[in-house]
Amino acid sequence: MRVLVIEDDTTLGHALQEFLAQQGYAVDWLADGETALSAIAGQSYDLLLLDLNLPGKSGLEILHDLRASQEQLPVLILTARDGVEDRVAGLDAGADDYVTKPFELAELAARVRAFGRRRSGQKQPLIEAGPLQLDTVGREVRVNGERLALSVRELSVLEMLMARAGRVVTKRQIVNSLSAWDADFSENAVEVYVYRLRKRLEGTGAGIQTVRGFGYLLDVESAAQTS
Repeated sequence: MRVLVIEDDTTLGHALQEFLAQQGYAVDWLADGETALSAIAGQSYDLLLLDLNLPGKSGLEILHDLRASQEQLPVLILTARDGVEDRVAGLDAGADDYVTKPFELAELAARVRAFGRRRSGQKQPLIEAGPLQLDTVGREVRVNGERLALSVRELSVLEMLMARAGRVVTKRQIVNSLSAWDADFSENAVEVYVYRLRKRLEGTGAGIQTVRGFGYLLDVESAAQTS
């Protein structure tokens, strides 16, 4: 999942970018609102974390402009404005959720995961595909009840494949979802992570097929028949 953070506090902006990246998300960060709309127009995002008190263009102005342009990007407001009227104004402007500062990173992570579940059509925090179970809250994968040791990137790639089990996921979709502006993440890197996942999934009853010219498909039926 690709996240855009717009936060003018440098310390908090860096912290959010680093923390969310550790959770397996691709994160871009802007410190002002002036370039927000052009950034969103030029890149596909799955979630916007938006501060309200921004230099140049306020968060509410950005939100109004987004919704006026029919942009449906989910927006989670982060702000120190904790009054009821402020929350109402943000939600009425088109925000999907609202978190007041200071906040616990664990709570923020849970809310971001909830947006991820909505995006993938998963109503529950558990994604299941054949023998695989992915806990999107605890961020771990189990195979027939046994924990599978995966890196953050490996887990993120597998999550995309599990959420679309039986359907093709293209390399470009994986790159767009997992790479930030300043990250060196390419289609070649995707091949490496898929190779590693195949090795880790050997003997589990789940496998990753290459659909030449398109991308990858998580196959639990064929793998189960041949294992």
